[in-house]
Amino acid sequence: MRFRLPNSASEFRNRITTALSGPQMLAFVPALCLAGFWVGGEPALVVIALSIPFVWIIFGGLENLVRRRMARVPVSGLMAPDAFRPKVHTVREDVADTDRTSAVFVLEIDEFSTLTSRFEPAAVDRVLKTIGQRIQSAARQSDAISRIGDSRFAMCLGPVKHLDLESCIQMSSRIQNAIEDPIALDGTAIYVTSSVGFCLLNRAPGTTGNDWVNGAIAALNEAQQRGPASVRAYSTELHSRLKNRATLRDEVVVALEQGQIQPWFQPQISTDTGKVTGFEALARWIHTERGAISPAEFLPAIEEAGLLERLAEVMMYHTFTALKAWDAAGVKVPQVGVNFSGSELSNPRLVDKISWELDRFGLTPDRLAVEILETVVTDSLDDTITLNINALTKLGCQIDLDDFGTGHASLSAIRRFGVGRIKIDRSFVMKADRDPEQQRMISAVLTMAERLGIETLAEGVETVGEHALLAQLGCDYVQGFGIARPMPFEKTLDWIRAHDAKVQDAPPIPLRRSN
Repeated sequence: MRFRLPNSASEFRNRITTALSGPQMLAFVPALCLAGFWVGGEPALVVIALSIPFVWIIFGGLENLVRRRMARVPVSGLMAPDAFRPKVHTVREDVADTDRTSAVFVLEIDEFSTLTSRFEPAAVDRVLKTIGQRIQSAARQSDAISRIGDSRFAMCLGPVKHLDLESCIQMSSRIQNAIEDPIALDGTAIYVTSSVGFCLLNRAPGTTGNDWVNGAIAALNEAQQRGPASVRAYSTELHSRLKNRATLRDEVVVALEQGQIQPWFQPQISTDTGKVTGFEALARWIHTERGAISPAEFLPAIEEAGLLERLAEVMMYHTFTALKAWDAAGVKVPQVGVNFSGSELSNPRLVDKISWELDRFGLTPDRLAVEILETVVTDSLDDTITLNINALTKLGCQIDLDDFGTGHASLSAIRRFGVGRIKIDRSFVMKADRDPEQQRMISAVLTMAERLGIETLAEGVETVGEHALLAQLGCDYVQGFGIARPMPFEKTLDWIRAHDAKVQDAPPIPLRRSN
């Protein structure tokens, strides 16, 4: 073992305090007193006996003792959050230059917002307390456990000699299994799952305890992207992905301002006439070096950079520019749908901003379809969102409920938000011409929409059979690769003219309306 110099006065102080508080003092103090008595007699013995507690207090021993006693929360027995990271740093220092190692685990309850929406805060606290106790039961006495967020727990293993990836995965599974046992709450059995991220000490991204914990948190974030009850380990590959994500986040800021991100337009056509009834504006990024970048890759980067509202502004500007260009070219495009996220709909100035842009381009509000995810309608507790959507309806914009069938929107929510059209998610449309169950589900949605007086559009239509079936069932509009792929504005004019030419000679499709 090699001796390491402390990096700071604070670290030196901590080492002195630890030494003076450790079990080795049980042997050192009597020996020191005996040596002092032998050299200087009783006066030396008194001086030494008084000096040692004084030095212990001067170097923070009393403060350290109080902190350790307060580090346990009496109710749950878990370490206090503000004491956890210092504890992790201490474990890291303790195992340095030894044959022992450790790992940090961070886990979070899946779909915690659903739990908080169903039960009162006191009941949720009981659930969290039970989960904390179960994590403790799956751990050892030497492991440090803390609740570091509303639904997030962390654990630092006490130093061990043998610890590898497989044993950490087994540990994660043991904790998950303990949590997943039903929890009795007010006569109801509650089932919860958790996602886990962990970081082995030898893979920690930095040299401090904070770096080590942050590595486990990064692994947890990766696990949550994979779905509920997932487990991920921090690795150099994950580090590279996080670095690339950070680089992408920086690049996307520049891309938005330089016009690299623009809308591509996917046609929507009527099942009655076959004519173009509008387009959906979909964000596309053509990188100067990497070419086309998938929206699944760059949209999260935009969200992380806090630029969703800026993206909506860019999309609106180019969409309204396209509408004016279609009008000038003499082609009829009644409206274009633009997607708005929950954060954008929370802006109190959103309606004023849209009104100003419409006026600037000389367009009527009915030319804009505001597309809102069904999950926004389902989860929205923000009065501003409700006010904005209702104000946009009064302004004359159409409200499209996107990805219908994935967010469990209630009928009252559909009416409350003034939805004018529901867009049936592609998961219902896929292979509908060959799957009777899919057909029954689509028929049920169409019947509901008809009774509510709401138009319907099916997304993800890829085959002639799906298109024909949807028309026969009474779906009003269709959109998907079977009609056309998203295209830049420059290609839309030729596509519209070619499509209109085909429609003129096409025979009508007999309808089978739902009763």
